[in-house]
Amino acid sequence: MKGAIGLFKAIKPVAQVALVAAGVAMVCLGAMRGEADAVLAKAIRLCLECIGIG
Repeated sequence: MKGAIGLFKAIKPVAQVALVAAGVAMVCLGAMRGEADAVLAKAIRLCLECIGIG
């Protein structure tokens, strides 16, 4: 059991760094494609519909 816990403790930081790097890469890719504008427009539309203005 001690071996499995030691292996998990060794792999966990590597997995965390890999996932953060993948997330940053996806955000940058989306920003370069212009997806931020589309998301902002949808968020504004949704917010206005919830308030009842739009």
